Amino acid sequence: MSNSAEHNSTVCRTPKHTRVQHLITADEASLSELEALLAVLPMCSTGRVFVEVPDDTYISTITAPARMTVTWLDRSRRSGAAGSGAACSPGAALVRAVRAWSDEMMCDEDDHTRVFLLGGFLGTADIVDHLTEARGVEPSGIHTPERFGLSTAF
Repeated sequence: MSNSAEHNSTVCRTPKHTRVQHLITADEASLSELEALLAVLPMCSTGRVFVEVPDDTYISTITAPARMTVTWLDRSRRSGAAGSGAACSPGAALVRAVRAWSDEMMCDEDDHTRVFLLGGFLGTADIVDHLTEARGVEPSGIHTPERFGLSTAF
């Protein structure tokens, strides 16, 4: 393994990176879908769950496998585009969080991350674009609700 802290092809081939991880997103409208999905995951599942909500009144306890981290993204405490002074629009916090996480945690042409995007359409479409274009994830490895009409529907 490389001595560098850089995320590179050598690091990506290590056993740690060959384990399947999950990337799951949701918003206030998909909380019940999120809970249903988390309920059927194996207890040993690992990964990250990002949930975007309008404000902290939506934040509650979510039961997830012990090795999964749930991060609540409160739009009322976030800004829109840098320097715009605008409020954070629906989906924007999810997009920023997933871009940052995937750029750090996913290997190029990642086939060891199961992706379930339950958030709103606009954020989900932007996330799909980033994962397929920048991270090399095959669209067939990304699962989105059928109602969005994306090629990644489940």
